[in-house]
This record gives sequence, structure tokens and C-alpha cells, in this order.
Amino acid sequence: MGKAEIKTKATDVAVDDFIAAVPHERRREEARIVDAIHRRVTGFEPKMWGPSIIGYGSYDYVYDSGHSGTMCRAGFSPRKAAMTVYLMGNYCDRQAEADALFARLGKHKTGKSCLYINKLADVDLDALEGLVALSWDVMNRLYPA
Repeated sequence: MGKAEIKTKATDVAVDDFIAAVPHERRREEARIVDAIHRRVTGFEPKMWGPSIIGYGSYDYVYDSGHSGTMCRAGFSPRKAAMTVYLMGNYCDRQAEADALFARLGKHKTGKSCLYINKLADVDLDALEGLVALSWDVMNRLYPA
């Protein structure tokens, strides 16, 4: 069996153009807010990863299976159903800190490494920024540049 092609790669699409093309006005405005949070936390200018992920920084990974690739260290996608924020998902020795931030966050859902927010108005933006910062710190510790 051949090596699977990684679909999510950094592209040359301008992030501002992507955000400007988000169909729903509220989601466009929310994308600008979440972008500002990520820029503050990471210090990186964003790049598009694949067709719909706005990402900051990058890291290389190798799974036990031997599959490897490069992905953004932090990112989000202003999807129609929900604002999707990509977080570490495993906070190692900082799980209690993550739990406290999630408890403060407000209305949200989570997946393995995703945070889903229907409306930013439903969440505490300071708690959201804290989660992005915590995830960024853990990623940088686990995957040193």
C-alpha cells in the first residue's frame, strides 16, 4: 500500500480573501475576532491550510504507524454549522487548567481536538483565548521548533 497523500497543506490563498468570502456576515465577523485571538497568542501571521482552515505556525509529526506530515500548530475554521477551533486535545499535566477554562467558556461542544462554538456571543472570549494559549504552550512543549 502506498503512502497516503496529505490533503491539508499550507496554501497560497490569502487569509483575508478567504474570510471576506465567508457567506454569513456574523461568521465573517467572528472569524476576524478568532483570527485576532490567534495572532495575539501565537505571534504568527496566518496561512490557509487546505480549503478552509486558518492556521498559525506548523509542526511535523510522525504516528506510530509511520504516517507523517506537517500541520498548523493552532488554527480554526469558520464553518457554517459552527466555528471550529483546533486545540491540542491532550493537555498533559495541565488538564485541570483546561477543565477550568472549559467550565468558564460557556455554550460549546468538543470533539477529540476540536472546539465547536455556534455563536461567539455565547462564550467568554477570555476563556477562549486562554484555551488557545494553553493549547499553543502544550504544542510547543511537545513539538519544539
